[in-house]
Amino acid sequence: MDDLLLDTARRAIRYRNALPERSVAPTPQAIAALDRFREPLAQRGTSASDVIAMLDAIGSPGTVASAGGRYFGFVIGSSLPVTVAANWLATAWDQNAALAVMSPTAAVIEEVALAWLVDLFGLPDGTAGTFATGATMASFAALAAARHAKLREVAWDVDADGLFGAPPITVVLGEEAHASVGRALALLGLGRERVRTLAADAQGAIRADALPAAIEAPAIVCAQAGNVNSGASDPFDALRDWSDRAGAWLHVDGAFGLFAGASPSMRAQVRGVERADSWATDAHKWLNVPYDSGIAFVRDPEALRGAMATAASYLPTQPLREPFHFTPDFSRRARGVEIVAALRSLGRTGVAALVERCCRHARRFAEGLRAAGFEILNDVVLNQVVVALGDDATSARAIERIQREGVCWCGPTRWRGRAAMRISVSSWATRDADVERSLVSIVRCAAAASRTGEAA
Repeated sequence: MDDLLLDTARRAIRYRNALPERSVAPTPQAIAALDRFREPLAQRGTSASDVIAMLDAIGSPGTVASAGGRYFGFVIGSSLPVTVAANWLATAWDQNAALAVMSPTAAVIEEVALAWLVDLFGLPDGTAGTFATGATMASFAALAAARHAKLREVAWDVDADGLFGAPPITVVLGEEAHASVGRALALLGLGRERVRTLAADAQGAIRADALPAAIEAPAIVCAQAGNVNSGASDPFDALRDWSDRAGAWLHVDGAFGLFAGASPSMRAQVRGVERADSWATDAHKWLNVPYDSGIAFVRDPEALRGAMATAASYLPTQPLREPFHFTPDFSRRARGVEIVAALRSLGRTGVAALVERCCRHARRFAEGLRAAGFEILNDVVLNQVVVALGDDATSARAIERIQREGVCWCGPTRWRGRAAMRISVSSWATRDADVERSLVSIVRCAAAASRTGEAA
């Protein structure tokens, strides 16, 4: 085992060390080579060392270098070295984090991680939390708590009796709400299309001046911290006041935007977010821990426990915080380990510096692209930049060239009816030199795409 793990560690270290110089996108040859994995299951096994060697030789070249400093395609952070190391250690521990008796270490670390995050985000004292696979399941857990609480107020036990015959719940969300919220609503039986939609402004934030006079109770209002294109956040104070008039539950999808609250200079972007009833975020985005690490927070612990708790004859009943009572999962990995490692390593000021550095890089992208003659379509208030590289066809050609060249990776989007490119800066590994090198590539590829269009 020693030789196997040491060999694997050396391969992993070599992979990470090579990221600054490799193409962000895998080459066509590397992608084609992945077909070597497609073979019938052998009758006899292969030595462990040969398995790792094959995974590295074929798999590593076919990966996207999203752990490096020049990946800007989606809101995907890298993984801090300390979180990679903590992940390795937690994997070696191989703990099931469902019950405290299964792993006292995992249970205590999870409590510490959640408490530190509540403090970091400035959420109310006593807020409960739980880990999930990502923002979709984090919103699922939080909205399940909302569904439980709102129907309980009208004397309906949804957990026992389901939704058949239940009083209808009014669900309200902004027109620029992320698709993950719709998926969570669908999974909960609340329907992704059975919603009332609130008008958004030019940056995708809900318009406080266009809120309806009233909503019918019981109700759940879904807001957003950090639009996936523009980075804008909804007006939480106005939404809280409006929700209170109907006794509505206010949920915030803060997959990455919630982390703005960890920075004194960026906190104003999410002013009032602490007044919500629940929140969802992803630590594998701006906290830069390995996948996967979604987190849900609920102001009322009993609402979350009421929606998630399960009883069985073989399960403990002592009055401790049993992790499985707060999450959709039973068996799961100890996700709190990497969170504690990241927060202890960075400290409060380190998290703030990470957020602020990414936002500074985003502003530099916008400045450089605007100076090159391109149109920035959003107010760059956080870590997101939306840029038009010409007309729709030219933008598509430019993005394809940028991805193929491999200096950086940015993805397409549509913003306010226009084809554009989205730049998301979320990685601790991004340095000033990465931004400047990427700017040169983007401008060069966009110019070539424009010439191609003119020739055609």
